[in-house]
Amino acid sequence: MPSILIADRDENERIGIGWLITSCAIPYDQVYSAATMAEVVACMETHTPDVICLELDMIGRGQWDTLKLLVEQYRPLVLVMTAEATFERAMQGIELNARDLWLKPQTPEQIRRVLTRYCQERKEGSGLRLTALGKAVGVDQATYQELFTPGQKTSRPYPLMLAQLEDPHRHPELLRFLEAYPFRERPTLLPLSDAIVGIFSLDEVDPLPNLHQVGKRLLRDWEAAFDDPLSLVMYHSDEKTEDLNKTYIDASQALHIRFFKGYRQVSVIKSRIAWTMIDPFLTPAEQRAWIDMLHDGNKEELKQWMYRQFFFKEEPYPEPGLLRIRLTSILAQVRRYMKAHGLDHGKVEEGYHRVFETILYSPILYRIVQELLLFIYSLVDSVHHQKEEARVDLIELAIRYIEGRYTDPDLRLEDVARHVDRSPAYFSTLLSQKQGISFRQLLNQLRMKEAQRLLLETSLSVQEVAARTGFVNANYFSKIFKEKTGTTPRLLRNQKKI
Repeated sequence: MPSILIADRDENERIGIGWLITSCAIPYDQVYSAATMAEVVACMETHTPDVICLELDMIGRGQWDTLKLLVEQYRPLVLVMTAEATFERAMQGIELNARDLWLKPQTPEQIRRVLTRYCQERKEGSGLRLTALGKAVGVDQATYQELFTPGQKTSRPYPLMLAQLEDPHRHPELLRFLEAYPFRERPTLLPLSDAIVGIFSLDEVDPLPNLHQVGKRLLRDWEAAFDDPLSLVMYHSDEKTEDLNKTYIDASQALHIRFFKGYRQVSVIKSRIAWTMIDPFLTPAEQRAWIDMLHDGNKEELKQWMYRQFFFKEEPYPEPGLLRIRLTSILAQVRRYMKAHGLDHGKVEEGYHRVFETILYSPILYRIVQELLLFIYSLVDSVHHQKEEARVDLIELAIRYIEGRYTDPDLRLEDVARHVDRSPAYFSTLLSQKQGISFRQLLNQLRMKEAQRLLLETSLSVQEVAARTGFVNANYFSKIFKEKTGTTPRLLRNQKKI
């Protein structure tokens, strides 16, 4: 009967796997456990277990050479476990000639099935020479080593499936879904840090139509059970290459199509993606256009410019990295706009950095464009509000100036406009917009108000009141007074005496 070593830092994991072996009657003669590297070494040298279930994360960097020597010497069947679905962990498994890579957490049913299979292989003593992560001589099964090592010829070309979730932390959940999925031709599944690779053994001359149907059904079934967006690439090269690494590199390029199409898509690819090369930087003319559009604050014009530049409907698409550079080039013009209006601080500055991060790392183009546009809209609104406040402040400054000098008969519109550093025409228009009256009407309102006070509260003559309120001619004063108040200066004063 074969024996097994369960090496894991987590006591609950060790006890749980041991209990599963016993309760499911998996026929291992001895079940050993180890919580440290030292205990692994001692167990292998003392008991030479036939199967090792090893947590990769427990092995320190200085302990790898020792572990590899032990595996080479005693040749156990190795299963490696990890909670990190990364390329580094996969390569560590390859170095140990591991039979399988096990992503935590695993279901008890999966654990039982795997350990039963390993036990049966050891009992039967098939004599197959095991190599990196699952390939046995004579067994037509792809491996991590073939996937990542150039020049590793396979027996024939392999169609590939690349599955990628928007949230990579849920890839273990996707892996379990794929492992349990009822494929007609079950693929070899190789989980990576950013995607899960499915390698099919289809015999059709052109397997892509079949792969397309598989992809559509798989996407539909995933979305019926889970809410996380999934992107699928189904790839089979026209070149008929037998180099799985080259096939994988070409297929992984196709994952970037989601940058244009979004998730919840199946992309069927038969050749390497040919991106269009573009100059990512704004031309001087485009820079001037952006300065003008921002200055004008025309949101619709800004939106249409962005849509024309970045919403692509047909292939070939521009290389995504170049588009990100182009978006940062636009953001540089926005930055100039911010600085010109003193908005490069506080929450606006935080928003700028947030948009910059979105441009660099967001996987979907339309989301980047939308976030950039929303940020620009908020900037335009802030500048418009800033200008409105400045205009209000300018009118208030002008009114205070007029209130201090309305008794001057020579006070003119040009004097007030000069005081607020604006042209007479601009100031006159702004005053009419904000106050609803002209400069002359405002001036006469202030003069009439003061004239009424003087007539009611003092014994000054009408001619003296006219002089004190900015009128050189008493008759003209009386005419304007009657137009504005409906009575004459003398009648108003007589009403006081009654």
